[in-house]
Amino acid sequence: MASRTRLMASTGSGLLRNPRLFAISRSSPLAAALATTSARSFSQLNSHSAGPGSVFGSLGQLNSQAAPPSYFSSHKRLPTNTVIRFVPQQTAWIVERMGKFNRILEPGLAVLVPVIDRIAYVRSLKENAIEIPSQSAITADNVTLELDGVLYTRVFDAYKASYGVEDAEYAIGQLAQTTMRSEIGQLSLDHVLKERANLNANITAAINEAAQDWGVTCLRYEIRDIHAPEPVVEAMHRQVTAERSKRAEILESEGQRQSAINIAEGKKQSVILASEALRAEQINLASGEAEAILVKAQATANGIDAVARAIAQGEGAAQNAISLSVAEKYVDAFANLAKEGTSVIVPGNVGDIGGMIASAMAVYGNVNAAQAKNSSGRQIEEGSPASKKIAELQRRLNDTQSGTNQVYDEINNAMDQRLKKR
Repeated sequence: MASRTRLMASTGSGLLRNPRLFAISRSSPLAAALATTSARSFSQLNSHSAGPGSVFGSLGQLNSQAAPPSYFSSHKRLPTNTVIRFVPQQTAWIVERMGKFNRILEPGLAVLVPVIDRIAYVRSLKENAIEIPSQSAITADNVTLELDGVLYTRVFDAYKASYGVEDAEYAIGQLAQTTMRSEIGQLSLDHVLKERANLNANITAAINEAAQDWGVTCLRYEIRDIHAPEPVVEAMHRQVTAERSKRAEILESEGQRQSAINIAEGKKQSVILASEALRAEQINLASGEAEAILVKAQATANGIDAVARAIAQGEGAAQNAISLSVAEKYVDAFANLAKEGTSVIVPGNVGDIGGMIASAMAVYGNVNAAQAKNSSGRQIEEGSPASKKIAELQRRLNDTQSGTNQVYDEINNAMDQRLKKR
């Protein structure tokens, strides 16, 4: 076939180069047909002889890159048998000998037998991304969705990928579409939107289970876009708005509740602190009053002890001071009663100051007599010296009685003078 094409190309070109026949070609339909056939044969010759390492192949690649894409340019041509070939990295070449599978060429240098060996398939071992077109699927709650995605695959067995399926990429794409439609039908719309990762994993597992015999493994599947009907989208928007309003109201009520709790807790703590402060104040006041009473009582006791010791010693000045103090307190008390408009029951002998003092001094004399009696009793028990002591005490008692009368007179004179001054 190639030799026939070369013959037709050479014949046509020779006829066109002949000057004698060139003039005929303008008016002869046969010459025009030969020229057209020659041009087509020349182009076919270039296409058959063009390879990855030839000049025609390089020019063809440049023209194919510059030209717009077409069905034929999108499918790579198989490399020809030039005896010595170099297999690119991450690529597997399937070699057939006389139409039967022979071997798989690994990356690097490869030697082929001319005529009988043919490179039948070229498989890339790189990861490949397959775009899954948009398709409709019905969910478990009867909502029609439009979904598309991307499938990532890799060839792990070049022999199965070449002889196990006619077009592995097309078969994988169709399997991905049917599997996705089946998985969507088992889930509701809410689960489809929420469990996209689980859905992708289920689709990947289903594809791998069916694609093992094709020598292709599915690395992952990603759902790219999910389009729902317009009424469903509007309903979802209303649902989201209502849910957000509900959450806002709940948060607001929780805030009010927490605020009320905090206010009540603050009032409780303030009341507790106020009561504790009042309690501490009362305790401090009571403690102060108790200490004051104790101090006053101690002072009174000390005063009484001093008076008692002075009386026991029988000092005349002390007796006169006691009589004068009693008379002054008596007069001051009645003077204060006269200032206030109160009704007070008083004894009939209020003006008899001398009688009152006499009564007080009689008490004092009885105290001295009792002390003298006790002292004389102790002196009698001691023996003869006690008799002298008894005589001394008797003398002191007589002096006391005479002194008492003198004190009465002095007190009466002093009281008269004081009343006259007032």
